[in-house]
Amino acid sequence: MRVVSGKLGGRSFQAPNLKTVHPMSEKIRGSIFSSLGDVSNLKVLDAYSGSGSLSIEAISRGAIKSTAIELNPKAAKQILINLEELGINSQVKVIKAKIESWIKTSSSTFDLVFADPPYDNKNLEVLNSLSRHLNKNGLLVLSWPGKIELPNIENLKLINHKIFGDAQVGFYRF
Repeated sequence: MRVVSGKLGGRSFQAPNLKTVHPMSEKIRGSIFSSLGDVSNLKVLDAYSGSGSLSIEAISRGAIKSTAIELNPKAAKQILINLEELGINSQVKVIKAKIESWIKTSSSTFDLVFADPPYDNKNLEVLNSLSRHLNKNGLLVLSWPGKIELPNIENLKLINHKIFGDAQVGFYRF
């Protein structure tokens, strides 16, 4: 995998070699960040982090910090290795935890929340709870299977969506 743009643009990093992780393609990441525009100085939550690609891309494009939540220990370890190799480990905090547990214990809020849940574990209750971690003017970006209608998320309005074959992305705001 490689970083699409920003200060780390073109640099490579490794995705964990796991069946449970479906790394987001460069095309989709590029499209998401083109839609977002300037992410400078934003605080980012990368729920279901997997490869850490969304955190890495956000930092590359100027976000000040990111929190990456990943349950799988091999994936979390690979994210840490990637951050060290890219020289951004001080800007990304990796938390090895179930997103459901983290939501219950954290009061942190973010300007930008990425949610890329495993396609076989689309927990609407978790997505609804993620809105509590979004700043007033924040944005939640949801990666979702292309053939399933994007969900309604409590307190948030779907403001845009993009379809990429077997995947789609929804952009939600208060």
